[in-house]
Amino acid sequence: MMRSPVTQVRAQPEESPWRENGLDGHLVSLVDPTSFEADQYRTLRYVLEQLHATKRVIAVTSPIAGDGKTTTAINLAGALAHAPEARILVVDLDLRTPSLANRLGLTAQSPGLVDLMLDPDLALSDVVRQHPRHRLAMVPAGRALTVTYELLRSPRLNTILEQARRQYDYIVVDTPPLVPVPDSRLIADRVDGFVMVIAAHRTPRPLIEEALNLMEPSKVIGIVFNGDDRPLSGYYGYYYSSGYHRRGGRRGRGSTGSGLES
Repeated sequence: MMRSPVTQVRAQPEESPWRENGLDGHLVSLVDPTSFEADQYRTLRYVLEQLHATKRVIAVTSPIAGDGKTTTAINLAGALAHAPEARILVVDLDLRTPSLANRLGLTAQSPGLVDLMLDPDLALSDVVRQHPRHRLAMVPAGRALTVTYELLRSPRLNTILEQARRQYDYIVVDTPPLVPVPDSRLIADRVDGFVMVIAAHRTPRPLIEEALNLMEPSKVIGIVFNGDDRPLSGYYGYYYSSGYHRRGGRRGRGSTGSGLES
């Protein structure tokens, strides 16, 4: 409150760009970190921590839209952010249909990654948003684009990711689905590896096979089954990494009552 001899002015609080009504309940790593569901993402975190020296920029993708890749990207980043002194950045590189900012409660999309790539006067720090309640930094997509090919091929993207490597322990990148558009394939050489998200009982097997065939096998860090509602006993599935299949992942439930495997 400021006072003067003739008037009284009540200072207006700075409007927060973050919603006050909480986060999506599916983001269990942030809203319910002690839950069994959040433990499934800690399993994936463990896999990445074993590969820390070589796998720090992690892209999360899926064969088609609706498989749960954005939920997985946020939950993975949230699980990594629980480590003491962790510096975690999550980036929305799904430039055609960005949703990361909205899912995390950020009301303003710009400036974001697109603005950073197009404006040489902007720095990474100009577009990074630190979540007020979680130790998680985010770069929103910015303005939505329908044509992304040239932008994703730009050397500017590589420069941005290299700068992020110097400032953060892990960078989790939410990318478009693999099969319908070429975007994830365009950035394959800019990231250290991919986590593939598959919707159990939903993603057609031919599309799963097509998506895996589109990727360099050595780039596939793991496969997450989202939406698996089978009983919590026994084993199932496979973990795919470094060009080979390894059978036998323990069954569990993920963020939507789903099975998650790493």
